[in-house]
Amino acid sequence: MAADLSSDPDAIFEPAIECAEPGSHVAADDALWRRQADYLFAHSPFYRAKFAAAGLRGPKDIGGLSDLARLPLTLKDELRASQQDSPPIGAHCAAPLDDIKRVFSTSGTTGTPSYIPLTAADRERWLRTSRRAYTAAGIRPHHRVLTTYNAGPFVAGLVLDTLQSLGCGLIPVGTGNTDRLVTALSRLKPHVTMGTPSALVYIAEAARERGVDPAACGLAALVTGGEPGGSEPALRQRIEQAFDARLCEVLGVGDVGITLWAEGPEQDGMHFCAYGTVHAELIDPATGQVIAFETGATGEVVYTHLHHEAAPLVRFRSRDHVVVTGTGRVPSGRTGTRIRCIGRTDDMMIVRGVNLFPSAVREVVARFAPAVTGTILIRPLKTGVRQDPPLPLQVEVPEGTTPATGLAEAIEKTVRDVLVVTTRVEFVAPGTIPGGEYKTPLVDFSSAAA
Repeated sequence: MAADLSSDPDAIFEPAIECAEPGSHVAADDALWRRQADYLFAHSPFYRAKFAAAGLRGPKDIGGLSDLARLPLTLKDELRASQQDSPPIGAHCAAPLDDIKRVFSTSGTTGTPSYIPLTAADRERWLRTSRRAYTAAGIRPHHRVLTTYNAGPFVAGLVLDTLQSLGCGLIPVGTGNTDRLVTALSRLKPHVTMGTPSALVYIAEAARERGVDPAACGLAALVTGGEPGGSEPALRQRIEQAFDARLCEVLGVGDVGITLWAEGPEQDGMHFCAYGTVHAELIDPATGQVIAFETGATGEVVYTHLHHEAAPLVRFRSRDHVVVTGTGRVPSGRTGTRIRCIGRTDDMMIVRGVNLFPSAVREVVARFAPAVTGTILIRPLKTGVRQDPPLPLQVEVPEGTTPATGLAEAIEKTVRDVLVVTTRVEFVAPGTIPGGEYKTPLVDFSSAAA
């Protein structure tokens, strides 16, 4: 039985959708998908070619949601190649450039921006889904919200739009100025603080160092995302005790939607919040076989847009490895699938909320040739996806040379400017970094702490 929500009319943003009987969304989502398939064949050269290669010549060959497993998966590398071959955004852009009203970007694997376009209607659908998510996580229209996400060109900028559309008061601080952050927390008394798990830990420690008790700042809620870890029991407890506030986790995928999943007050996994906009599947990351969303199941989440104009994606591999924590109704009234993200299925690292590909670091360092050879090795200080800056980075220099004064600082600055990640450069002689006949590793965890 659902809990009595009459004391908090803002506890659920769209009860008709979020509290609907499990499975009741399938028919409506299936109809949306069939129209989306029509749109793809009419407007997406990328998917026309991709489907044709799979023997699918038209919308009738696609079928409904129950037939999705027959369709090929879409990889991030394909989107990057599409953008390179068909600039500026790629052949997967299915709307005229004049209709694109927002363009976000990521660093990409080579340091070249990877663009994510939205039409006005796409943006509104993203906001609607995010409003469901942030409401579930405890944010209310009367709250003042301090955000630590860097907006700029990144999709995290839409978090601010979402909060404004909910009616919240914004205190955007971002990263890079700890004193400003602690001052805002202590003086402006926000109701909510948002950030990655590592950022929240850092804020608490920095506040104490400056004589501010984070638990006395009056926070009502904490919302975390951008990297795994918010649901790890020990880390969650550490953050909640530091701020004396409840922590809820959210999850999104830049190319698909800014926020797709969010925990509710039960803190028992993140609810899927994108019904009517996005369809989610669970697959075995090694085989690609579909796995049922059943309690205890684990796998990689794959996403398909149901109603998207600018750059619709079909069976997009998120690389997020999750465990299903439940599928039924919870006391707050919400229904549907709940998950917990337990890591990434590829070699990407997340440094203070920024996605980092090792090959991107190599590409940036290579700009300094011939002063460096271009061979690098990232040597994290701890195991796992989440890493704290500065990231130790070994850079090989040519035999018999001595690095010029200021070279390390110049490399560190360029990596930071291009990839938004702080590193600590150590120069090494040729042969120090081991190579391999098949692949030369870019990351070495051998000296990392567990």
